[in-house]
Amino acid sequence: MGQIVNPPGDDGGDNILPVDLKAALEERYLAYALSTIMHRALPDVRDGLKPVHRRIVYAMSEMGLRPNSAFRKCAKIVGEVMGNYHPHGDQSIYDALARLAQDFSLRYPLVNGQGNFGNIDGDSPAAMRYTESKMTAVAELMLEGIGEDSVDFRDTYDESNSEPTVLPGAFPNLLANGATGIAVGMATSIPPHNAHELCDAALHLIRHPDATVEKLVDFVPGPDLPTGGIIIDSRESIIESYKTGRGGFRVRAKWEVEDLGRGGYQIVVTEIPFQVQKSRLIEKIAELLIARKLPLLDDIRDESAEDVRIVIVPKSRTVDATLLMESMFKLTELESRIPLNMNVLSMGRVPRVMALNEVLVEWLAHRKDVLVRRSQHRLAVIDRRLEILGGLLVAYLNIDEVIRIIREEDEPKPVMMERWALTEIQVEAILNMRLRALRKLEEFEIRTEHDNLTKEKADIEALLASDDKQWRMIEVEIQDVKKKYAKATELGRRRTQFAEAPEADLEAIQQAMIEKEPITVIISQKGWIRALKGHVADTSSLSFKEGDGPKIAFPAQTTDKLLLVTTGGKAYTLGADKLPGGRGHGEPIRIMVDMENDQDILTAFVHDSSRKMIIASTAGYGFIVAENEMVANTRKGKQVMNVGMPDETKLVVPVTGDHVAIVGENRKMVVFPLEQLPEMTRGKGVRLQRYKDGGISDIKCFAMEAGLSWEDSAGRAFNRTKDELLEWMGDRASAGRTVPKGFPRSGKFAG
Repeated sequence: MGQIVNPPGDDGGDNILPVDLKAALEERYLAYALSTIMHRALPDVRDGLKPVHRRIVYAMSEMGLRPNSAFRKCAKIVGEVMGNYHPHGDQSIYDALARLAQDFSLRYPLVNGQGNFGNIDGDSPAAMRYTESKMTAVAELMLEGIGEDSVDFRDTYDESNSEPTVLPGAFPNLLANGATGIAVGMATSIPPHNAHELCDAALHLIRHPDATVEKLVDFVPGPDLPTGGIIIDSRESIIESYKTGRGGFRVRAKWEVEDLGRGGYQIVVTEIPFQVQKSRLIEKIAELLIARKLPLLDDIRDESAEDVRIVIVPKSRTVDATLLMESMFKLTELESRIPLNMNVLSMGRVPRVMALNEVLVEWLAHRKDVLVRRSQHRLAVIDRRLEILGGLLVAYLNIDEVIRIIREEDEPKPVMMERWALTEIQVEAILNMRLRALRKLEEFEIRTEHDNLTKEKADIEALLASDDKQWRMIEVEIQDVKKKYAKATELGRRRTQFAEAPEADLEAIQQAMIEKEPITVIISQKGWIRALKGHVADTSSLSFKEGDGPKIAFPAQTTDKLLLVTTGGKAYTLGADKLPGGRGHGEPIRIMVDMENDQDILTAFVHDSSRKMIIASTAGYGFIVAENEMVANTRKGKQVMNVGMPDETKLVVPVTGDHVAIVGENRKMVVFPLEQLPEMTRGKGVRLQRYKDGGISDIKCFAMEAGLSWEDSAGRAFNRTKDELLEWMGDRASAGRTVPKGFPRSGKFAG
């Protein structure tokens, strides 16, 4: 690195040469930086390994620690790696080896460990003298063909041995297992992915080399982390990250509500974000709890055994589980950001940030290079063998003469070479032949082997001559890997799911402090609204303003959302806790929402996000709409049904069963299958029933199996079965037939 300074001479000088400090520091620091980047911190794009991991896997292979062999002490393996390939600290080598065995750190472990290799709580592995390991099938795939001149080798640090510069890498390891590393002036961070999906993307790239990142995200929708969890990023943001090679993914813990009976519940977290230490996470939550930063939380317990099970106890049974979790996601590591920085060594030399398609293209190019080199190596082996077999055949055809020459000549080799124009290798093979090989059968076997090898040679030459055949061969190899690690297998199944994050702002978290109480919502004919405490069954004694009277009454909870639908086809949303109290006459709805003057409240009900409704107009048009599509976030409401005067929205009926019965004001009824109605978010709808004059009277959804039932004004129940309804069965938009006997005069299904 520096100059060699000669020992001081006799002239009394000290022979010290002056060196510019700035230049010396720059030179030495650059050498250190390059060494760190190339030989320590950044993985190679082709096999996804850093030198220490590559050396561990190669050393285990040289020790014969195959998946089907016995385990060996990790201390022995670390000693081999350190002595032969990696002259660094034994503890750092063991840490790297232990990580390769952790199924919570690596998506597809390269080492099969026996003993304590640490856990998700952040506990360290046992000392290397106590633990044992061997390679996994994934590591074996990474090494497939290493002895067939498939990759370059270089001298080890002491030049007593050689090591591979890169592994053949039949497994898409860089993306499947990910990598993290901090070099000098640059870093890398790649989360693990699903091997099945990566193989699909690679197969698509073989057929369409110019495939875009957008297309590849159809196959690789995002990371697949060893510890599961839920990724809540949008597809657009995921595509952007993969396009630029930089970005990140928001990962949340997976949780579910456990019912404790009597309205009580607790939340159980079963998966936590990748690389979050469970014990530290719980400590931090406990600290926040003591500091009163989590007002909705009562207690947190760790009940984990083999699986993760963190129990979160809400302050009271009225606390909304989603909002409790949203507040915890905001304040704790139950939601964490996994960075993406695909900074890797391209072609094993140049560090650069690559996009998803570039990484896969380089891996495929490496696989092609390995295939060509293995084929050429096999070709050379076949040529050598064919040469020997040719010589042996000459010996069989002239066996007596061969024996005579060997018996009589002092130097049989040159004589035989001259006599039959044989090469030195062929003569050596003849001279080394055993006497028992002189049977007739052996000649037949040699001819068979010669023919088989000649055919194999022709196949390999055809493969090397054709680009298409090479890619087809790589396709077959990748299909094999895909089959081995398919999503149907335990190791291959996707662990990380995708979901949209529910939008919950701080205001909503504050709202979660609302005490959950039963109320009864009352709406008057003139549009005044109020909420009585408790569920009141009998509302007949309520007082109203003069000239006003009751219109709608239904039970709810203070935590519910209420949907109001107007005759103009608009839907409005109100929070049940924001309603005026039951004393007095309440308040006009018009001061809570922006309603048009010519419109009235048609109906109101508690919002149920799983439900769908049929919405219909007086003129007999209608469609199905999901209740979620009716929710409005502003005072202006949401236009759901397009109606123009004199037509107006008349009915909103919950969807159940599989058939719809519609009655017109002309007392004609038609019954048709529910599937004939389209589901829309907004529109005029389709014609439900045809009328000469008048309009729609009532709608009922029912299950044909149970039959159509109604009540008359006297409260008597009627039911018509499938056979009895045949004459009313028809298609949507038909006129129908006069209603059955016993149908109420009101034209409604309920008296």
